[in-house]
Amino acid sequence: MAAAAAAPRFLPVRPLFLLLLLLVLAGVASGKTVKRDVKALNEIKSSLGWRVVYSWVGDDPCGHGDLPPWSGVTCSQQGDYRVVTELEVYAVSIVGPFPTAVTNLLDLKRFNPLNHVNNDYSNYRDLHNNKLTGPIPPQIGRLKHLRILNLRWNKLQDVLPPEIGELKKLTHLYLSFNNFKGEIPVELANLPELRYLYLHENRFTGRIPPELGTLKNLRHLDVGNNHLIGTLRDLIGNGNGFPSLRNLYLNNNDLTGVLPDQIANLTNLEILYLDNNNFIGRIPEGLYKHPFLKELYIEGNQFRPGSKSKGTHKVLELPDADILV
Repeated sequence: MAAAAAAPRFLPVRPLFLLLLLLVLAGVASGKTVKRDVKALNEIKSSLGWRVVYSWVGDDPCGHGDLPPWSGVTCSQQGDYRVVTELEVYAVSIVGPFPTAVTNLLDLKRFNPLNHVNNDYSNYRDLHNNKLTGPIPPQIGRLKHLRILNLRWNKLQDVLPPEIGELKKLTHLYLSFNNFKGEIPVELANLPELRYLYLHENRFTGRIPPELGTLKNLRHLDVGNNHLIGTLRDLIGNGNGFPSLRNLYLNNNDLTGVLPDQIANLTNLEILYLDNNNFIGRIPEGLYKHPFLKELYIEGNQFRPGSKSKGTHKVLELPDADILV
């Protein structure tokens, strides 16, 4: 009986303890944004167009009180503070030089000033107001957590900084439809997680670094519509590189030479665009018999007469008699 009578004395303590615990957790969950990121976002805000400035209200980009996070800004909790991990803003809002302050967002995992993640080029009219200009600053190498860098459809120029090769966690790199020049930096081969590399529609010159073949996770390589030179033999060597490559776009460049038989050693290849270069000779038999190759486009070269493309809208399968040997 004594134990039963004493029990009620402890019951009010438990709800009070839970309430205090919830208040503590709530305080952590709504912790302040790290000052470094607040300063960086405000610097970016001052350099962007009025549409973003109009939607970025309040002193805290991660939101505070009744104010939501700034449009396109995603934050995550780290200890007692919040950090900016994603930055996506609409194309019509981007004006002026690449905002160097972005490189101070040291926990950034995704930077996409287009807010447009698919690859449907038919929507390019929606992106025509994008006006990021100038070079990518070398400070880009500070973003050690960056996984996705999407700078397509801008007016960026100059050479690519080799510091991009320091983004060891990068999986997606979209730099197409800009005015980049110079050689494709060999430092891109230092990105072990890279899966998608889009460099088409620029002004790149020189050779495609064969070191890219060491990227074990690279699935898609598009360097079309540039001013690249060299041969396929230079790029693929004995065919032991590019182990995961599925799509290879080399079209509309100044590539030369014959197609080496070793190209059929790219065992996962599904799409190969070779059109509008200066290739000569025959098409290797192994390409026509390749178990996964669905599309092969060869127009605009100097291949032997009778060489044919391979694709669903052209030729699905070729008899042995049509294979040039």
